[in-house]
This record gives sequence, C-alpha cells and structure tokens, in this order.
Amino acid sequence: MTEVGFGAAQLGNLNRETTDDASTAAVGAAWSRGIRYFDTAPHYGIGLSERRLGAALKEFPRQEFVISTKVGRALIPTPERATEQDEHGFVTPALYRREWDFSRDGILRSVDESLERLGLDYLDIAYLHDPDFHWEQASTEGIGALVELRDQGVVREIGAGMNQSAMLAHFVRECDVDVVMVAGRYTLLDDSAANDLLPLALERGVGVVTAAVYNSGLLSRAVVPDDALYDYQQAPRELIARARFIADVCARHSVTLPDAAVQFPLRHPAVVSVVVGTRTAEQVDGSVDRYESRIPDELWAELDEAGLLQGASR
Repeated sequence: MTEVGFGAAQLGNLNRETTDDASTAAVGAAWSRGIRYFDTAPHYGIGLSERRLGAALKEFPRQEFVISTKVGRALIPTPERATEQDEHGFVTPALYRREWDFSRDGILRSVDESLERLGLDYLDIAYLHDPDFHWEQASTEGIGALVELRDQGVVREIGAGMNQSAMLAHFVRECDVDVVMVAGRYTLLDDSAANDLLPLALERGVGVVTAAVYNSGLLSRAVVPDDALYDYQQAPRELIARARFIADVCARHSVTLPDAAVQFPLRHPAVVSVVVGTRTAEQVDGSVDRYESRIPDELWAELDEAGLLQGASR
C-alpha cells in the first residue's frame, strides 16, 4: 500500500458527471506517479466507480496494486426507476437502490458482485462500509463472513471504514481486523482519532488509512474562502478562522495549507496511507505534488506550540 491512495468515489459521478476516458486517464496518471493503492465501493455511483476502476486497472500487473472496496450496502435492482436519477449525490440513473445488509449472505453476495464489476478474482481489502447503526450484526455476522472470505483467500485483509473513530476503535479492540479507514477524523482540523483509534491500532498492529483529509474542502485551498465546506456543510466561522490561522503558519514556511493537510496524517506511525479523492489526471498530479512537497519540522513545531496538533509523531 502506497502512502498516497487514489479515492475513486468521483469515478462514480459524485456531484457531476465524469467520462470513462477521464477516469481511465486519472488512473493512468496515478500509476505513473507511483500510486498503487486504489479505494472504491459499490455505493459510489451504484457500481459505476468499481466498473470504471476495474477497467482502468486491467492493463497493469495485478500483483503490483492494492485495491479496496466495501460491503454492507447491497445494491437492489430497480429497473423501473431507470429514468430517475440516483438520490445520493451521484449523477447516474437510479437502476439500483441501496439497502443496509451486514448479514453473512449479504457480505458474500456483495463481494461476489464487486469482484465481477472490478474484473478481479480476489480483493486486497474489504471494509464494512459505515456500520454506525449496525454494530451488533456488523461486528459479529459481518466480520465473521469477512474472516471466512479471508481464510479462503478471496479477500486478503479485512476491516471497516467510517466517518467516526470511536466505533472503529471498538472494531480494533474486539474483532479480528487487519486495517481500518477513518474519514475526516484525523486531519489538521479534527484529530479526534488520536484519542482512541490511533493508539489502539498501533498497539494491536492494525493499519489505519485516513481519508477526507481536506474535511470536504475547508483544507483544500491555500486561501480559505468564506463559503468553504466542512463535512459537506457550510463551515462554521470558528473553523474557517482556525483553517486560516493554519494557512498563515504554512505560508510563513513557504508551504500551502493543502500540502500540510495531505502530509499531516502520515506523521503518525499508525497511519499507513492517505486516500485522496480524485477525478482527473490533473488532480492526481496535484495530490502527489502535495505529498512530495518539503515541509520543514519548524512548521509542525509552530502548530504544535499553538496547540493545533495532537498525537502526531513519526
């Protein structure tokens, strides 16, 4: 798994339409820049992201890349809604509806369908997808099904992916997981995962993948606008002010705010990769450039002295 990963939600036409050619070009650019970890899910474009990612990766050696997808949101055919649009933010016909399903049969069926869409015969990683309100079934029957698939070699590593750290810590503590993905909870603006998940994962030898490092956009620009988003909503004034303070510190060290946002999670020894959402080849180059930019230790020290960093030491 490379330290920078390719987040493929946008290949599922998240918020606006993307072409097959642009998707293929983005994956090709990622490969040329050294990215070998690709993350997707059935939820992203109700299967479109998986199909596009699988098609784009066909030309590359299977043993040289890591691919993760997710389970727990079954896709139920709804051909009668073909003229309607998906209601979950993806610009695609509503040919399927999503249904929470962390049962053994649901997990096995989901993995089979993902393998078919991806054109693969095994998955490197399968995450339980957002089981926030399904802990009892997901942590028993769901994890049990993934363990079964791991024992069979159909899946190499298993875990969960969520927008919170507390339940992920429970998965690490109580279940036989290899890796977890935490979105938005270990960033320059929200490092709450440092309080529970990261120390436990480090102790148990469980890898942590961080996603949503820009917190939906607030950390994605060198100059923070008034209308910036945070967790998919208008950012509160106090967070905008905090982001601007961090941006000013970055500027004093000839670094941009997005550079620091990409590199910050990787400073913690429990974090194995940062997945950045990507739509185009240009965005790939931007993400890798941010990862490769030089950030002096003095910047992190200044942010730490200001009380803005927690648990980040590598």
